[in-house]
Amino acid sequence: MSTRPRISARISAISESATLAVDAKAKAMKAAGRPVIGFGAGEPDFPTPGYIVEAAIEAAHEPRFHKYTPAGGLPELKQAVAAKTRRDSGYAVEPAQVLVTNGGKQAVYQAFATLLDPGDEVLVVAPYWTTYPEAIKLAGGVQVDVVTDETTGYLASVERLEAARTERTKVLLFVSPSNPTGAVHSREETIAIGRWAAEHGLWVVTDEIYEHLVYGGAEFTSIATAVPELGDRVVVLNGVAKTYAMTGWRVGWLIGPSDVVKAATNLQSHATSNVSNVAQMAALAAVSGDLSAVAEMRTAFDRRRQTIVRMLNEIPGVLCPEPKGAFYAYPSVKALVGKELRGRRPASSGELAELILEEAEVAVVPGEAFGTPGYFRLSYALGDDDLVEGVSRMGKLLSEAH
Repeated sequence: MSTRPRISARISAISESATLAVDAKAKAMKAAGRPVIGFGAGEPDFPTPGYIVEAAIEAAHEPRFHKYTPAGGLPELKQAVAAKTRRDSGYAVEPAQVLVTNGGKQAVYQAFATLLDPGDEVLVVAPYWTTYPEAIKLAGGVQVDVVTDETTGYLASVERLEAARTERTKVLLFVSPSNPTGAVHSREETIAIGRWAAEHGLWVVTDEIYEHLVYGGAEFTSIATAVPELGDRVVVLNGVAKTYAMTGWRVGWLIGPSDVVKAATNLQSHATSNVSNVAQMAALAAVSGDLSAVAEMRTAFDRRRQTIVRMLNEIPGVLCPEPKGAFYAYPSVKALVGKELRGRRPASSGELAELILEEAEVAVVPGEAFGTPGYFRLSYALGDDDLVEGVSRMGKLLSEAH
């Protein structure tokens, strides 16, 4: 009998998405009749706008969309994404520089698969979204964490980035607004970081999926536009999921220099071929339309943002900086780890999150999933009443800690 492993080492090393795992557990408990409130998944609670749905219905009746289409995306969608990018961030690209992908996650994976050789290092600011490490690992890259905390608003300085740079560093991953912290770099900070990357010949992969979700005095700045010195060493990742409440439609894109896009398209031609044509036509309607739908959602998110930050900071032992973008709060719960609660003494934020799910029926994602133990991520992309009820339950339970 063969003693070889059944599963390859490469795939065995991949961790399950912690955010999706928490969301799945919460939904399973809810299906079993428990009144669980989930702060796990980063998913707008709004339906996809009607005009986008109608565009998909029309496309489904069109025979040409029943067939294979170009692996890199429908030409009309690539044109629209290029136009939308110039409109929203001022970054001018040609349609040939756009690759339409099966959601933002495929864009993330293909960017790193295309850029990295084994041993190449990627600077990643922690806390980070759970998918980045796995995509880098699958590509043979080495993740180098630049750890931040609540004292700096979860922002990394040029000095911290430079301290982490080595001869093997090839890519800087730049994410602003950030998942999971909601941190947003100012224009000045973005320019300083971009110029530093250009000076050292680094590639910049920038995830701009939350570009339209910024609040208060914060503003989104595309590093690709703000730092022309980067030239053709920028790859922009984006998609329709967060802006247009289209998480389930699975349409994202990668924008980059023509050689990178061609190579990534070759990969996609073998991995998945074209994205669903119906979903692509829905995305075309989304990016070609105005931003009134996202403006309404942003108003609701801003209201919830202020509520959740206030309520979290009222809980003894919880410290939550104000997020400036996206729809996440990332409070520190380090002061509560190790304290006794309901006859237990959770030794980590992961164990504390489990206790909260069991005792308060509230699902949060622990900081271990994002590279920084001692924190929780709570998505406030859920209804106002559920948000208040969920944080109230959590606060009532945590107030018992001693």
